[in-house]
Amino acid sequence: MTATAPSTAAPGVRRSDPLTTPDGAPWDLLVVGGGTAGLVAAHTAAGFGARTLLVERHRTGGDCLWTGCVPSKAMLAAAHAAAAARRAPRLGVHVGDVHVDFAAVMRHVHDTIARIEPVDSPERLRGAGVAVAHGDLTMTGPQSAVVDGEPVRFAQALLATGSSPSVPGIPGLAEAAPLTSDDVWDLTELPERLLVLGGGPIGCELGQAFARLGSRVSVVEAGPRVLGPEDAHAAALVAAALRADGVDLQEDVSLERVEGTPGDLAAHLSDGTVLHVDRVLVAVGRTPGTHDLGLRAAGVEVRESGHVVVDGALRTTNPRIWAAGDLTGHPAFTHVAGMHGSLAASNAVLGLRRKVRLDTIPRVTYTQPEVASFGVGTETDDPSHTVHRVDATEIDRAVAEGDTDGEVAVVLDGRGRLVGARVVGPRAGEVLAELTLSAQAGISLRTVAGTIHPYPAWSDGVSKVAVARTREELARPLPATVTRVLSRGRRRWVQHRASAAGATRPAP
Repeated sequence: MTATAPSTAAPGVRRSDPLTTPDGAPWDLLVVGGGTAGLVAAHTAAGFGARTLLVERHRTGGDCLWTGCVPSKAMLAAAHAAAAARRAPRLGVHVGDVHVDFAAVMRHVHDTIARIEPVDSPERLRGAGVAVAHGDLTMTGPQSAVVDGEPVRFAQALLATGSSPSVPGIPGLAEAAPLTSDDVWDLTELPERLLVLGGGPIGCELGQAFARLGSRVSVVEAGPRVLGPEDAHAAALVAAALRADGVDLQEDVSLERVEGTPGDLAAHLSDGTVLHVDRVLVAVGRTPGTHDLGLRAAGVEVRESGHVVVDGALRTTNPRIWAAGDLTGHPAFTHVAGMHGSLAASNAVLGLRRKVRLDTIPRVTYTQPEVASFGVGTETDDPSHTVHRVDATEIDRAVAEGDTDGEVAVVLDGRGRLVGARVVGPRAGEVLAELTLSAQAGISLRTVAGTIHPYPAWSDGVSKVAVARTREELARPLPATVTRVLSRGRRRWVQHRASAAGATRPAP
């Protein structure tokens, strides 16, 4: 049986600034939502001198701080440390039995949140010149809204209300009090038996983490494989790693119904299997937070999925209202939300028309091994694309650390431009950054190959794949002919100089 406690992240007394500007004029920019997109947008707008009001229903910081990136990576750090200790004997280091103090792990999680929280606080916003109010906001017109019934007028607005975990209507699931990424951080005891519904990035990360911390974990994925958007080879490596950590991985199987109560649950799968578990953690996607904003009154069109319709510059169907982050339907990552917030606020306040680039957005799954990628996948069926790979067994750092389950792969178009990449292995997200920048800036792999990389570093895989590609280019008929001619010409010139020097040398 597992227990939960009231969230240590509950906000205290909240102070709201006035909902009107000092002179009674409309706000230059009303920002709705205090997550990553809203925070960046508000800071950006205020930095440009715009009178900015940010309205947040609950607490600033958003999912990333309270329920997403920060707590999950804090837990993963503990889980990976436990796994490293268990694997240490392969390197000749023996640490004895590994004991996990789950309560201490969760204290680390909440301590991490507390340390980062001031960066996203209302006080930090106010210090930057942003007015902050708390309450429920509803749009009442193209340039008007109410916050808990009080009117707000704005010249322009930016919607940044994020998303929340989706919980499917599976019979018995609601009665099972399912956990999600919103409340799993309130656990005070480690679930002995945990079912993770969904084999996407969140399901794989948390499934592996809880298994390494000591839970008996089952991951159920309805699709044919985990990490569906990733390439089959990467997904297979992660699946193998999950199973090596003791995870019971069920792919191409769905959850049909749940019976019982927390602590004694029977999960019935589509293949007839019945899993007996204590808790269910749902990780099957997210729902945009747009359903109660009154967007129709504001003239903002919303798709059937709940996502706001935006153009390439993040402007909605109301030309005075912009949107940023998860509710746009673009990849739901914190780094995307941050870029959205900056871009949309700049466009709104400065009248720019900067557009979002979707082809170079990186994504990382923080399992071990990590999977990081962007753009066109290595399973592309476009005949003009070429794929170049370097296996981790060729990366000396990977060999030295005994961690060779991975690779670096790049995808080039018919003109040799980098249009996609995938890195599998330790620090894959950091390694991918160089390739993402190269694609964004139009830097060729030949330039990457000519850049001195530190050795032995994980980035050596990028260097090797770039060098291999460059050598392949030089081996083509025309470049090979040119280099042979130059080489022969140089040889003759050196021999001629040597002969001339010998002819003029005085006799002994």
